[in-house]
Parts: sequence; structure tokens; C-alpha cells
Amino acid sequence: MDQLSQHSAALARSSKLPRSTALPHDASDTRVDWRRRMSDHIAYALLIYTALQIFVTMGALKSDGGSLLPYLALVILVVAIIPACRNFEARWNRLSDEQAHDPALAPDYRRDRLALWLLAIGMPFALTALFKGLSLLFT
Repeated sequence: MDQLSQHSAALARSSKLPRSTALPHDASDTRVDWRRRMSDHIAYALLIYTALQIFVTMGALKSDGGSLLPYLALVILVVAIIPACRNFEARWNRLSDEQAHDPALAPDYRRDRLALWLLAIGMPFALTALFKGLSLLFT
């Protein structure tokens, strides 16, 4: 069980407040909602990832011939990023309303946010380097 799940389970067990005293969630609520913040980062990371994929990967792998290598890179990048983003999103969407506003989740949020951005920015460059190396090896 990961740290986020352990924290969520411990919070659920230790909650001694009756339901009626829980703070309502409305538009004026200024507490941090970790679910929404992670969702926003995932959306922005996908935009940056897509731009890098188009300009870095496809530009670097573009060739004069009819090589399928750029298209293979495109398929691998899409297949790799979608499940990763779904995992990040699902992990944070499992939180209850109370857990989503818990400040104790800040370190977990920062860790996942860093991992998301490293993946979104690093993967196009790493895969581009791999495919460039393979194309040099086989030409």
C-alpha cells in the first residue's frame, strides 16, 4: 500500500468529527483541493508533453526517406503517457472530500507533481535520444 493510501486510510479511521460538523464544500471554500490541483497539473503537463513530442521528437526523427521511425516514436509516446496520467489522476481522485483538503498530503502531492513533470518533459527527450541512437546504429 502506498503512502497516500495509508494516509487516507489512517485519516478515515481517526476522524472523530460527526458528519454534521464537517465543513461544507462550496465555491467560497479556500482550502486546497489536491484532486483539482493534480488534475490541473496533468492537463498542463499533457499540453507541454504534446508540444515537446511534436517539436522535439518528430522534428529530430524526421527523415528524407519513408521511414516509419517517427510514427513508431509517436505511438510509443502516446501509449506510455496516457496510462501514466490516468494512474496519477485515479490516485488523487480516490480521495474523499475531507481527504482532498488535508494539508498533510502536501508532500505526497509535491512528489507526484514532480514525477508527472519529469515524465512529461523527460520522456520525449529520452525517447528521441533512444530512437536517434537506433537509427544511427541501423543506417
